[in-house]
Amino acid sequence: MGVGSDSGDGGGIRRRGCSCSKDDFLPEESFQSWGNYVKAIKETPFRLKDRFLTRSSDKSELVEMKARSQHEMKKTLNWWDLIWFGMGAVIGAGIFVLTGLEARNEAGPAVVLSYVVSGVSAMLSVFCYTEFAVEIPVAGGSFAYLRVELGDFMAFIAAGNILLEYVIGGAAVARSWTSYFATLCNHKPNEFRITASSLSEEYSHLDPIAVVVIALICLIAVLSTKGSSRLNYFASIVHIVVILFIIIAGLAKADPKNYEDFHPFGPRGIFKASAVLFFAYVGFDAVSTMAEETKNPGRDIPIGLVGSMLITTVAYCLLAVTLCLMVPYQNIDPDAPFSVAFEDVGMGWAKYLVAAGALKGMTSVLLVGAVGQARYLTHIARTHMMPPWLAHVNEKTGTPVNATVVMMAATAIIAFFTNLEILSNLLSISTLFIFMLVALALIVRRYYVSGETTQADQIKLIVCLIVILGSSVATSIYWGVSDGWIGYTISAPIWFLGTLGLWLLVPQARKPKLWGVPLVPWLPSASIAINIFLLGSIDRASFERFAAWTGFILAYYFFFGLHASYDIAKEAEKQQGNVVELKQAEEGVVQSSM
Repeated sequence: MGVGSDSGDGGGIRRRGCSCSKDDFLPEESFQSWGNYVKAIKETPFRLKDRFLTRSSDKSELVEMKARSQHEMKKTLNWWDLIWFGMGAVIGAGIFVLTGLEARNEAGPAVVLSYVVSGVSAMLSVFCYTEFAVEIPVAGGSFAYLRVELGDFMAFIAAGNILLEYVIGGAAVARSWTSYFATLCNHKPNEFRITASSLSEEYSHLDPIAVVVIALICLIAVLSTKGSSRLNYFASIVHIVVILFIIIAGLAKADPKNYEDFHPFGPRGIFKASAVLFFAYVGFDAVSTMAEETKNPGRDIPIGLVGSMLITTVAYCLLAVTLCLMVPYQNIDPDAPFSVAFEDVGMGWAKYLVAAGALKGMTSVLLVGAVGQARYLTHIARTHMMPPWLAHVNEKTGTPVNATVVMMAATAIIAFFTNLEILSNLLSISTLFIFMLVALALIVRRYYVSGETTQADQIKLIVCLIVILGSSVATSIYWGVSDGWIGYTISAPIWFLGTLGLWLLVPQARKPKLWGVPLVPWLPSASIAINIFLLGSIDRASFERFAAWTGFILAYYFFFGLHASYDIAKEAEKQQGNVVELKQAEEGVVQSSM
């Protein structure tokens, strides 16, 4: 990929001053001429069927996919790094901004129960991610797991939403960073933004500070993973100290009267807030993408993922209780709730400490997000579903520079325009959808092995999964459209019977080698049900935006990603076949000489 180098493989001569050519983006056979492309488009139904039914393998993800990055990622992380990365990835804008917003508008003091519900859902997902990350320790995270168990097509749908999750999550945190920075400077958040009156209200407050912060984080992320880890240590330690201060000093100013009206909006408000507050737990999946850079994945990943999530959930619940005991929920500030709460109870000086701690926390979230999202994109590009130029790992730094810069540029653009409420709702949809798919993939992994699972067991597995998914969707829809309870007496038992049938009637075809989710199929089935249920609490406008994004990524897939990944898969199969033939020929020569 050097400047001014020649390409001898049909890619043409690269012009001086340009470090890449067309073949870095579309090197596959389908894109070598218009005739090839038209032929590929005509074969779309056949190719789609092939990609829909084809599943990758653990070996392919661990060996062949990694080789396409040209250079190995450096194995420099241990369980201690992962715990701090986990806390750094999760504890940020969610707790410091959305807690106030949801307590004030949706849940009241019962927002602590909203965090419990979201925390249970997140912990179930953590278990599923951990088993996969230990068994398939690659940078692709959930994309690689879904590709192995559910096939290329479902993996790509998830991939598009994974990228959306990271871009939106980073943008939301960056805008929250501006809000707390403004509080630190004794200003209102919008005073640090540029108002564009020609745009709609939801997109009119332009945020240049968020763009600058993202650019600095991008620079740090491309230089070194271990360096990013050290900076994350420092930021997270400061963050934990500030959280402890908030809890201790805040409870010292607690007024029990603020808890008298504990759930003013009822159960619906609690669950509606849970769906949005799931945003506060987003980020732990970034730790799974670091499995490829972990020294001992079998030991380090379970400790890092589960440990960081337990600490985070306890911290969230304590912070939520503290905030609602300090001030009445009606008086909570939606932009900087903790800082303003200390000002309201006569500790104005503390708001600066809280704002500084929040900034440190959000900086950690941005940094870990930048590291994680680049590794997702790198592995997706290894399959050629995205341009392979994005899979390049820099030889000197051992980091995916191209993928990092592209993802952070997209994050900066979204952060510049879009307000937090739109971002948090859209983020929750894509995240819950992905976590549901990972839980589904784990069940498939345990109960289906090609060539070993009998056709009768396959049919029973499919029927049970349809019952689990159908009853979960029915529960979510009923929750979204009705205030009654009779529907749950039908859908919940059906879910239970589907899971029980899977447990009793279908034998497990695979046991985990190093670490496994306990109580399978109950825990992953519960994860599916809770994630789908929480989707029913999200507003219609967010689903419309989600549908528009899904339509866009499908269009990209049908016109580019499908044909690129099909070509590269067939080329790999051909090369593998040549290797087998050569090996057989060599064995024949040896036998004949004997």
